[in-house]
Amino acid sequence: QVQLVESGGGLVQAGDSLRLSCTDSGRAFSINYMGWFRQAPGKELESVGAWSAGKTYYADSVKGRFTISRDNAKNAVYLHMNSLKTEDTAVYFCAARAGRIVVSAVRSPSSYDYWGQGTQVTVSS
Repeated sequence: QVQLVESGGGLVQAGDSLRLSCTDSGRAFSINYMGWFRQAPGKELESVGAWSAGKTYYADSVKGRFTISRDNAKNAVYLHMNSLKTEDTAVYFCAARAGRIVVSAVRSPSSYDYWGQGTQVTVSS
């Protein structure tokens, strides 16, 4: 059973950097896709990016600022966030999926079977 736990959120100032971690405390031997999503107050859940087989996919709003990396030995995925903006304030979630999907679906929330509890990121001006 996959059990995802996010960490690393907090309160930072605009322009700062932050790294979020997502670890699987379960037995994620067959995870093929890892996604990062966020939800700001009053807004819908949106994709930040995704990782699959060494490839990464990003939302336009974070391209060039955010990077996703994976450490297979630690069963962990990281979201490196640089040049943070106030509009990046949200609860960030990681998600995982084992089964194969088409590339066009890797950033869709409905593609993911397992979700973490979320971690709050607040960016002040």
